[in-house]
Amino acid sequence: MKYYKGRYTPKNLKKYEGDFAKIVYRSHWEKMAFKWCDNNKDIIGWNSEEVVVPYRCKSDGKMHRYFIDLFLRMKDGRCYLIEIKPKKQTQPPKERSRKTKKYLAEVMTYAKNISKWEAATAFADRRGMKFQVWHEGTLKSLGIKLLT
Repeated sequence: MKYYKGRYTPKNLKKYEGDFAKIVYRSHWEKMAFKWCDNNKDIIGWNSEEVVVPYRCKSDGKMHRYFIDLFLRMKDGRCYLIEIKPKKQTQPPKERSRKTKKYLAEVMTYAKNISKWEAATAFADRRGMKFQVWHEGTLKSLGIKLLT
C-alpha cells in the first residue's frame, strides 16, 4: 500500500462530531473508511483523531497520547473506537534467528501498538463503548473498496 495523506471534507457535515476542517487521513484505507462513515445511514455521528487516550508505552515506560483513528456513533446507540492498521501490524512479528534493525523495529512497533490498544480497550469499556482494530480484511468485509 502506498503511503499518502490528505484532508477529507465530509458531505454530511452534521454527522461529523468535531472540527470538520481538520480531518486528515493518513492512508488510503483511512480515506475510504471516512467516506464509508460519511455515507453510512447506520452511523449518526463520527470523527477522526478527536478522541485522545493516554497510555503508558511498554517499549519506553513513558506516558503518551493516542489519537484514535475513528469514533463511530451508531443509530442503535452503540459507539466504537476504531484503529485502522495493516493486518501485518496487528500480529506479533515472527521470531527470527538474526535480530536485525528491521526486526527490532517491528518488535518495538508491536509493543507500542499493544500498549495503545490495551489502553483504548479500557478507555472504551469505562464509557460503554467497544474498541476494534480494523485491517484490510475488515474493511473489505464492510464493503469498503480498497486499492490493490
